[in-house]
Amino acid sequence: MAFTMHSHSGQFCPGHAKDQLEEVIKHAISVGYKTIGLTEHMPRTDLDDLYPEELDNPEQSLAELAPRHEAYLKEAKRLQAAYASQIHILIGFEGEWLRPSYGPFIQSLAAEPCIDYFMGSLHHVNAVPIDYDLSYYQKAVDSAGGTEEKLYERYYDQQFEMLQALKPRVVGHFDLCRLMSKDPARDVRQWTAVWEKIVRNLQFVAGYGGWLECNTSALRKAWRSLTHAGPLQRCEFLKMGGKFTMSDDSHGIAQVATNYKRGLEFLESLGVTDVWTLERTPHPGVTGTEKATLADKKVPVAEIKKSFD
Repeated sequence: MAFTMHSHSGQFCPGHAKDQLEEVIKHAISVGYKTIGLTEHMPRTDLDDLYPEELDNPEQSLAELAPRHEAYLKEAKRLQAAYASQIHILIGFEGEWLRPSYGPFIQSLAAEPCIDYFMGSLHHVNAVPIDYDLSYYQKAVDSAGGTEEKLYERYYDQQFEMLQALKPRVVGHFDLCRLMSKDPARDVRQWTAVWEKIVRNLQFVAGYGGWLECNTSALRKAWRSLTHAGPLQRCEFLKMGGKFTMSDDSHGIAQVATNYKRGLEFLESLGVTDVWTLERTPHPGVTGTEKATLADKKVPVAEIKKSFD
């Protein structure tokens, strides 16, 4: 039973993704997905948090974000009903933890009755994007103290703030700080403080029952290893009894299920036999202010691999 818990569309993530959300879902059905988690990026609330492509008319760009989120939820509910006989659609969003003040806002978005879960993700250090381009990454390094080691320390401290405040069911790209590093495959145990923070964060996630995603976008981004919660962190998390989920982090049709077989083989090499997703009741839809009931669903890695043989 193939699935993803992390996906985007160009319709509701313009500038970063491609294609209409309905086309993404239809393609996911065609490749054999039985469950898809929709996780468009949440709206930001401050002009300082806009990306470069949003700065031509910043006030308008900011004003469009909240209505776009509402339009996304409306369309997601429509699609959930329209394709209920073909695919189990979970409705969520990807959080943006730029600073602690975003915590209550994320919680308010998650309280929406149709929302099943959200991704707890960091894309910034000290409110500076770390996955946009190298110039912004260097700004983030400078803001953290001038070295990648200091950037990693700050990243995991801010991630810990997010984890403590929100306890997200799914933790997105656990070590995104590696993406634009000069040495993304570095053994971070050489940085004692960084490794201690990683272990602290993993222990916290395992303790409250959160899931780390196996995010196969690491492979399409040509990282030297599957470093989203890379081998060292994954093995540590396994020892703690931690659980994993699967995601392609697709940003359009072309990236749906990209590198899934390689990602699954990677998990197997670490001794992971099962990954987890959610099943909602009722499906589709909820009424009034009542949320759906969610059940954890264990899926054997070997079963998903059969979908891509």
